[in-house]
Formats: sequence, structure tokens, C-alpha cells
Amino acid sequence: MKQITCISCPIGCRITARLTNGEFTFTGNKCKRGEEFAKSELVSPVRSLTTTVRTIFPGIPVLPVRTKGEVPKEKIPEIMCTLSTITITERIGIGDIVAAAIAGTESDIIASSNLLKGDSP
Repeated sequence: MKQITCISCPIGCRITARLTNGEFTFTGNKCKRGEEFAKSELVSPVRSLTTTVRTIFPGIPVLPVRTKGEVPKEKIPEIMCTLSTITITERIGIGDIVAAAIAGTESDIIASSNLLKGDSP
């Protein structure tokens, strides 16, 4: 038996997953998305990641970035370690790629702000 809090919608259902005869059963979810989330969470948990990356611009020392898609949960520490070595040296904007296929995933890290697009450094 495993307890999972669903993050598919704002309700945040507490789902109980049980494995019986090789089959999972779920209770506590108020919608179908909860069951799908619980299955995914048990087999292959994924997350979106938002963080910041250093820049060379004195007025804007860090730029918000995010994953373009979801990444395996277990890859997040490796991704964060990789991002800690990156410094943005160009004026980029929303959607521009900061790191492609980060940590061997299929997801890019992209800028999520136009802070660096301004005219002043």
C-alpha cells in the first residue's frame, strides 16, 4: 500500500494505491486524472522544473528558466547540478534554449522571462 497526493488539479486528493495479484487498485481519487497520476507516479514519476540560472549582467544576476516539458523526477538533482555550472552571456528571451536535452532527457531548459531583452545591461 502506498499513499500519494495527487497534483493533477487543485483538489489534491489523497490516493491509496494497493498492489493485489500484480494489479494496482486506487481509492480516494475524485476524478479519472487522479488514477492516471497515481499510476504514472508509481511507474515513472515526472516533474516540471522551474529555477534560475546565473547571468553576466549586473542588473539581472539571475534569469528564471524552466523545463520545456516534464523530466524524470530522479534526474532533477543532476539537472540542478548542471544548471549551476551555466552562466548566460547573451540577451535571451522567453522560450530561448538555455540547455538542450538536459541531463540526457528529451527536455530543454528554456528562458521564462524577457528580463534580459531590455536595452540597458
